[in-house]
Amino acid sequence: MTPHTRIRPFNTQLTYPEQKLDNDLCQAVVANNIVFLRGQIGQDLDTRESVGVGDVAAQTEKAMANIKMLLDEAGSELSHICKITIYLVDVRYREEVYNVVGKWLKGVFPVSTGIVVSALARPEWLVEIDATAVIPDAPKAMP
Repeated sequence: MTPHTRIRPFNTQLTYPEQKLDNDLCQAVVANNIVFLRGQIGQDLDTRESVGVGDVAAQTEKAMANIKMLLDEAGSELSHICKITIYLVDVRYREEVYNVVGKWLKGVFPVSTGIVVSALARPEWLVEIDATAVIPDAPKAMP
């Protein structure tokens, strides 16, 4: 039995062709019923195209849609998120970003950390969100 599952593996040469990188990564790792997600941004995971350039709310929507999609692929869901970290390139985006995230995670109550950074991996990215979730054990059948 494999101790973990890697979801959507990729190499950074394809994702960042303008940069001299060669790292084997993946979008999610499942280990011991915990789902660790890579930071998600306003990018289509299939085409690698940036989405919502110049629009932090649109980038946040795409990041959250990516998180939902990856959790679904991992066998989890948004309601099982335990922790999120939100990276912003400008503190003035906080209210707009947190309102979008709050809509997606209404009633979930994860722990959250917000960080303002000077830049993300590409200049057009304004927000990045990573998350950790669980895959609940299946209910045990009654004898």
